Amino acid sequence: MKPVFKLTALFLIIFVFGCSKNNAPLTRVEVEGGKVEGTVEEGIAVYKGIPFAEPPVGELRWRAPQPVSPWDTVLKADEFAPACPQPQMNAPEGQKMETSEDCLYLNVWTPVKSPEEKLPVMVWIYGGGFAMGSTAMPTYSGEKLAGMGVVVVSVAYRVGSLGFMAHPELTAESEHNTSGNYGLLDQIAGLKWVRDNIEAFGGDPDNVTIFGESAGGISVSMLAASPLTGGLFDRAISQSGGSFEPVSLRERTDCIQLLEGAEKKGVEFAERMGANSLAELREVPPEKLIKDSLARMGGFWPKVDGYVLVGDQYKLYKKGKYNDVPVLIGTNSDEGSMFVQPKEPEQYKEDIRSRFGPFADQVLELYPADNKKEAYYSAADIFRETAFAWPTWTWARLQTKTGKSDVFPYYSNQQQPAPSFSPYKPRGAGHGAEISYVFRHLDQNNGSEYTEADRELSEMMATYWTNFAKYGDPNGKELPQWPVFKEGEPTVMYLNSDHKTGPVPNLEKLKLMEKYFQWKREKVENQ
Repeated sequence: MKPVFKLTALFLIIFVFGCSKNNAPLTRVEVEGGKVEGTVEEGIAVYKGIPFAEPPVGELRWRAPQPVSPWDTVLKADEFAPACPQPQMNAPEGQKMETSEDCLYLNVWTPVKSPEEKLPVMVWIYGGGFAMGSTAMPTYSGEKLAGMGVVVVSVAYRVGSLGFMAHPELTAESEHNTSGNYGLLDQIAGLKWVRDNIEAFGGDPDNVTIFGESAGGISVSMLAASPLTGGLFDRAISQSGGSFEPVSLRERTDCIQLLEGAEKKGVEFAERMGANSLAELREVPPEKLIKDSLARMGGFWPKVDGYVLVGDQYKLYKKGKYNDVPVLIGTNSDEGSMFVQPKEPEQYKEDIRSRFGPFADQVLELYPADNKKEAYYSAADIFRETAFAWPTWTWARLQTKTGKSDVFPYYSNQQQPAPSFSPYKPRGAGHGAEISYVFRHLDQNNGSEYTEADRELSEMMATYWTNFAKYGDPNGKELPQWPVFKEGEPTVMYLNSDHKTGPVPNLEKLKLMEKYFQWKREKVENQ
């Protein structure tokens, strides 16, 4: 009987792990919770909709993600799960996005034929202003990136009020005396799932890179400074993201809010929902939660709660109190255009004086507004600097001074053929333009209009990104050399058809923003 048992066991191993004689992709694995079965796309095994936490519904609404309940049958992981509740602005044109509070699922793309391969892992965190976002966006599909020798994972997280509303009653019921950073806790739960399960997909849990764009890039920055993430990732890529603004009790422009202040907003939101208790608030339909004006882009945001985010990240980095891992970080040349609207020059100047106080004249000198078009471009560039470029430059400088790990900054400025958010001529790369290049999905975005130079740049960027995931260094054979960042030297990689490094772009403007943010920090701390 023993030889028969051994043959049967061998057959089961082959069946479970997909290691067939024809060297087929790995399409069935066992994870925490049970067995899952994926599909094959372009020679890559794809698993869509794997639960990594209990559905955050009912009593679990506004609670930290809980361990997933096991299942008995083989889970067919062949469809993306619904997105977390959000406005429909993020839906593909002409389609309605399926949403549900039962949304804590992740997806895996793996090129391996055996779980023994242990490839580097790249975990994608989507953007959307912490109000929107979905792992099902076609541009985020990971099969082409996985084809370059990595395992790609995308993780869903709660957004809007469901992901980031703080409330004193929620804080009181929390064992950590905190509330409001549920979306970040979802991301952390996803990373823990990767640590505990990714070997079954041929991934290496000791070589994990987190990467994200916009709110996803800001999330990467926050996770890099969180005490809850030590050991969960080994490298970080932030595309148009960083969180180095001052901390304020009240909600202010260019600041991140403290828990106490965010709780007051939560009380106001509960009143607007007509809820007199936390129990009633948990019964409000999600459709009503996302229709309120407070649910707009940026209406609910991560906050410094003393648990997930423990303080002013600028100060934490100055003290060396962060997860010191290699980082690849950067911004795009025209990404501010997505976030501003044309204004008359006088209105623009009035807004500048109100916002920038003693620095208003200097700002108007560097960002002039002699006409409406110039006012628009200047407003867009101010948004680029304050929201993306200054945090990225600050991250690079501070980590270079207080850390041991390498920093590789970039500036994406390839002129785009795709439609722009700007009412005027676009200037290089708009917000999120680099995503299609990184994921090798130019075909998803008016692909016929991209040139051969665009496609070469896409292959170069994808190779830089995957090299960084593999080695902590983007450089490799037949690639333009990307040096480690050194302040004052031309060590920023300009991602365009020229493939050259150069100095920090718009440096004079960034230096002015450094002074402005110092003033802002002192101002809120003295109030």
